[in-house]
Amino acid sequence: MSDTALTEAIRAWVDEMRRTRRWRFWGRLAVFSVLALVALSWLGEEDEGFSRSEHTALINIKGEIGGLDGVLADDVIAALADVYKANHVKGIVLRINSSGGSPVHAGQIYDEIRRQKQLHPNIPLVVTVDDICASGGYYIAAAADSIFVDKASIVGSIGVVMDGFGFTGAMQKLGIERRMMTAGEHKGFLDPFLPRRPQSERHIQAMIDEVHTQFIAAVRNGRGKRLKEDADIFSGLVWSGTRAVELGLADGLGNLNQVAREVIGTENIIDYSYRETLPERLMRRLGTSIGTALQPWARESAQLR
Repeated sequence: MSDTALTEAIRAWVDEMRRTRRWRFWGRLAVFSVLALVALSWLGEEDEGFSRSEHTALINIKGEIGGLDGVLADDVIAALADVYKANHVKGIVLRINSSGGSPVHAGQIYDEIRRQKQLHPNIPLVVTVDDICASGGYYIAAAADSIFVDKASIVGSIGVVMDGFGFTGAMQKLGIERRMMTAGEHKGFLDPFLPRRPQSERHIQAMIDEVHTQFIAAVRNGRGKRLKEDADIFSGLVWSGTRAVELGLADGLGNLNQVAREVIGTENIIDYSYRETLPERLMRRLGTSIGTALQPWARESAQLR
């Protein structure tokens, strides 16, 4: 065999060995990827309620109810649906740490809890309170079978607020004139750059009184005879956890682990709370930014806080 032929044969053999190693590498990578996906799927099932043993299902409600970065009704309702579809759920704990927010989102969550409780009466749904469970947070809690608080938790604030600012005095001093075109007699009411209008304020007061009545009815329906008849309960005041138990706003003292162990009956806790992905967060922020740009003048809204 000539030197040239030998060289070509050696080169071909080396190339073949490289291809073999390359295919071996990609084959191993493919096998590893499949195994990783199987493992992640199995872990995901454990987290999402496919546990093979009895457990307490946890849903966290933390921060403002509604709002840009707040707790959205759709997310909590989806988490509840996951819990009730899951296997071996012995009970549910909503862990609330919220000072309130949107009455719409709070009311939607409240209604869904009541609906699911009727469909699944054998699965207890309990609330535990961390630092605060006030206003819209308490609106949600009132739907639970029972509420447990820390002795120093802040509980209550059963009321509605709509706030804003007025700049008319400052505008007069600075010589600034407000120019706004509207169609509809009351379209520009509550504009902070226009004088107060008693007729508009009476309309708004009637509206927030109506929302307050809805809030009171939800608390009465949820708490029933456990609620003490005290004139201050629906006044917007807040109380310590200890005092909330005395007033019937809560049922006892306890934290998540204690309630899971002593009330639900299992310390095996699986978190079903909705977790927003980064792309979802970016898209929501983009949508909010576009909406703000299209509606430059912010308007007041009723808040349970």
